[in-house]
Amino acid sequence: MFTNVTNPEKIVALAKEGNGYRDNFNGVRILTVGRLSKEKGQDLLIPVLAQLKSEGFHIRWYCIGEGSARKEYEEMIKEYGIEDDFLLLGSESNPYTFMQQSDLYVQPSRHEGYCLTLAEAKCFHIPIVSTKFAGVSEHITDRETGLIVKANSNSIYNAVKDILKDSRLKNELIYNLKMKNVSGSNSQNLDI
Repeated sequence: MFTNVTNPEKIVALAKEGNGYRDNFNGVRILTVGRLSKEKGQDLLIPVLAQLKSEGFHIRWYCIGEGSARKEYEEMIKEYGIEDDFLLLGSESNPYTFMQQSDLYVQPSRHEGYCLTLAEAKCFHIPIVSTKFAGVSEHITDRETGLIVKANSNSIYNAVKDILKDSRLKNELIYNLKMKNVSGSNSQNLDI
């Protein structure tokens, strides 16, 4: 039995050491971190961004991670015509700078356990949208510290759009994340 504890102070300090985004984009930055694979669900995000872009939202989606689905995702991105706005950044040793500089974090997993990246994203008090999987309720209280949705493109689209259009909802999520005792809520015993 091991304890998985996220150290918010250390994560925030590490965010100051990285380079982060280098593209001078001045719109809304959405981030997803995880291995590029079907179980992690990045393929669900590509049509979401295409639809939001077609509705005039000035947003860009960044994915940190590498994996076996990269080629398939690159083809999907091209098919949807969003090569300039859905960016596969590859592996990054320090994703925290990106988290700190993002406006929204999305976890689209079809299957997941504890999900360390959600615990890490919470440290930066940015709104979070996550699909419903086994460990999500350990990190997020729906409509209080994030939005929990079904693992499909339509549900993710609706949640992201809600946050983009509803500044009151966005600000409530940010406020609640700031008020939450992050270090206390991120401890969990894991059987390995």
